[in-house]
Amino acid sequence: MRVRSPQLLRVAAPRAVAARRSALRSLGAAGVLGLAAVLAGSAGCAGGKAQQPGAQSPERQSDAEYDIARDLFQKGDARVALDHVQKAISLNEENDKAHYLMAAILLAFCSGPSAFDAPDCRLADIEKSARAALKFNPDFRDAKNLLGQVLINEKKYREAIGVLEPLTKDPAYVHPYLAWGNLGWAQVLDGQLDAGVASLRNAVTEPRFCVGHYRLGVAFEKKGDPGQAEQSFTSAVSVDDPQCTALQDAWEARARVRLKLGKATEARADYERCVEISKETQTGKTCVRELAKMASAPSSPASDNGGAARARASHGDVGLLSSTAHR
Repeated sequence: MRVRSPQLLRVAAPRAVAARRSALRSLGAAGVLGLAAVLAGSAGCAGGKAQQPGAQSPERQSDAEYDIARDLFQKGDARVALDHVQKAISLNEENDKAHYLMAAILLAFCSGPSAFDAPDCRLADIEKSARAALKFNPDFRDAKNLLGQVLINEKKYREAIGVLEPLTKDPAYVHPYLAWGNLGWAQVLDGQLDAGVASLRNAVTEPRFCVGHYRLGVAFEKKGDPGQAEQSFTSAVSVDDPQCTALQDAWEARARVRLKLGKATEARADYERCVEISKETQTGKTCVRELAKMASAPSSPASDNGGAARARASHGDVGLLSSTAHR
């Protein structure tokens, strides 16, 4: 995850292993990574010719390309990873893991300073890939969670709720707090604040889930309770993890509610921390603007009353795909 705001959370590859529950998770078994990279189409171009001894089936080649793509994506090379995952799908259209990884990689292109306005951020393509993963594996729970998240990003809140609510009740989903976090966010953005608070309270039963704490703070702020909102934002940035302590939207949000509570000194410190994280994001620019207002009118600090938050809420955020999304 690019740790500047919750909409910039890095996405994860599917099927995490317990050894690495981070924003980019390990997937599956590691056996195929030792193979030489396969050439796209090499097994099928001979038409009716018999397969040569030692040649792999298209399905196995697809798995190999998928593992290469997964490894590259985990190392941060999303564009080269995209080439390999496209090869994986061309070799085996029914490779559900490859479709999911394709969606995750495409979602990563929405994680720059321009977020959803980036030219490579194509939410419709992400939704298409997530649905393809579910077409070939209807029990792919991580893909359901990803689909729900993308529907939120597309402002299809009711549709997202329909996808995510059953997932929260699925005892086979080993990370239900992720589904609760996305369900609660969809409910909040749909105006169902009480339901959203209830869902997000379930999400933060995982105490290191800082994005869940942030979203709960937004819900409390929308309900007109800046005190509770401040507590939730504080919980978000207090998680002992670099990606949580640098959760930029939470710093900006806490500054905003602290101004409402008359805590100008503390608000100024939060805005300064926000600017330290980045001046380039929409959130960072808001913090720069607010600090300038406070400097020009120190006795009556001004606020844009959450303009940045409203802009972000119009899309939701990228987040909550990984097994920790504590980030």
